[in-house]
Amino acid sequence: MLGVKLICVGKLKEAYWRDAVAEYEKRLRPLCKWELIELPEARLPSEPSQGEIDAALEKEGEQILRHAVGKIYPLCIEGKLLDSPGLAKRLAGAMQSPGAVSFVIGSSFGLSPRVKAAGEGLSMSPMTFPHQLARVMLCEQIYRGFQILGNTKYHK
Repeated sequence: MLGVKLICVGKLKEAYWRDAVAEYEKRLRPLCKWELIELPEARLPSEPSQGEIDAALEKEGEQILRHAVGKIYPLCIEGKLLDSPGLAKRLAGAMQSPGAVSFVIGSSFGLSPRVKAAGEGLSMSPMTFPHQLARVMLCEQIYRGFQILGNTKYHK
């Protein structure tokens, strides 16, 4: 069974986001070895300098890379746009070799260059979404990918 890690910087504050992610976790557990890891955001002043942001991203990046396993998919604006069948193909490819995949959602300032360079960047859309919504959307797309691979009616 494929191991799937979702590594996120920051916690979901609102119950409705947590409930939505919990629903997809429940659906994913029979399909893969699911693991959600929430890492703390680096503390920054209210108006951080670029140097402070870069240092925070590096600190967060070190934590991310300590937890990442297998093929790494950092979510970033400059990443590759995939449709749902394309994501399903990535999951199918990962199933061919033993191991796992790690999807990474960074903080509001993004991801460190080291994290981006460690894997294949993916973009959910040219539009910008709140990190909380992106987490729910990614969980749904991973679930959808498994449903596509299982040839179920979920994906039409």
